[in-house]
Amino acid sequence: MKFVKVLLIIIIVLVAAFLVGGMLLPSGQYVERSAIVKADQAEVFAMVSDYRQFNQWSPWAALDPEAEYEFSGPATGVGSKMVWRSNHPNVGNGTQEIVEVQPDTMVKSQLMFDGFDTPSYATFTLIRTDNGTRVTWAFDANMDTMLGRYMGLMMDKWVGGDYERGLARLKELAEKAD
Repeated sequence: MKFVKVLLIIIIVLVAAFLVGGMLLPSGQYVERSAIVKADQAEVFAMVSDYRQFNQWSPWAALDPEAEYEFSGPATGVGSKMVWRSNHPNVGNGTQEIVEVQPDTMVKSQLMFDGFDTPSYATFTLIRTDNGTRVTWAFDANMDTMLGRYMGLMMDKWVGGDYERGLARLKELAEKAD
């Protein structure tokens, strides 16, 4: 009986630590990666603002060549939208829509992933440098559930590597075109 009582106390303490720890974790998650692309800023902007070009350099397109894509709205700019469906667990299903543009310098998209009620945002910021264009790809999400806050601990690892691969491919394609 004493063993059961001690075990119950241990379980209660662990659950309480999990709940308190989760409340202390940040709900906002931010991941960012950058690369210098030896290409004109306008050329790079054209590549990141057109979803029809996205899969040429997207790190996720290579994961599932069988994924299905639908495009709607204008070809570029605010309102341009891409819907994707994939059975691959690292690609999944969702939508991405451009919600803000600053010509040649910034593209912001709202992402909705199936199974999540809160949108996330991806932003490309382009800055002219002496060596070409600095491209910064950022991901911003609000993970306000307890599980989401714990998942946020891995967000940089999960998204960061994909962003690095995508930027490397974008750089390769943009520099070939220049």
